Amino acid sequence: MGRSLISIGLLLVVIGLAIEFGSRLPFRVGRLPGDIYIQREHSTFYFPIVTCILLSVVLSLVMWLVNRR
Repeated sequence: MGRSLISIGLLLVVIGLAIEFGSRLPFRVGRLPGDIYIQREHSTFYFPIVTCILLSVVLSLVMWLVNRR
């Protein structure tokens, strides 16, 4: 249980730092190249496919590191 709480705390710190300093990065999470963005006259469609894939890879790596014994 202690390991899980430490991992969750570290994850929250990383997310907080990403939110705080995210505007200074050379790329913006949620607006990565490859994300689908279509803007028409009266509607906008946005699907962050590359952001979803990147988030999935990062979370899989974190879970793998946490569950390793």
